Amino acid sequence: MSQYYKMGDRTLWNPSNGASRLFMRQVALYQAELGLASGISPTEVDECRIDPTVFAAFANALLAWHGETRHAVMATLSEGFVATALALAEKADIDVDWRAAESAESDYRKISGPHAKEWTAALRQKVRELTRSLAT
Repeated sequence: MSQYYKMGDRTLWNPSNGASRLFMRQVALYQAELGLASGISPTEVDECRIDPTVFAAFANALLAWHGETRHAVMATLSEGFVATALALAEKADIDVDWRAAESAESDYRKISGPHAKEWTAALRQKVRELTRSLAT
C-alpha cells in the first residue's frame, strides 16, 4: 500500500504508508513549531492534497527557520525533514527563497570564521538527490 501526495491532478509523491505516516507526523510537528499551516491535507482515501500557495509559505518559513538554527542537535534532527519538504516543493514547481538561508549562513560564517560549515550547499545537494528519488 502507498499514499499519494497530489497537487491538482498531478501526483508529486507516492511513498509507502510507513514513510507517509512518519512524514505527516513531522508535518504536524513543524506546523506547531512554525505556527503555520503546511498546506498538506490529512490523508483521505490514501491521498493527501497540497495547496501550493500555503505549502509555498510553509516551505519558505521552514527553510528560513532551519537556516537560523545554530543548535547542532536541532539542525541535525530537522535536516532530513527540511530536505524532504523542499524536495516536495521542488516537485510541485514551488520556488523557495534560498537567499534567506544563504544570508543566515553568511552572517554565521562572519561570526564563526572561515571554517564554519557551508550547510546551504549541502542541503541543496540533498534536496536535489531527494527530488530525483521521490517516487511518483
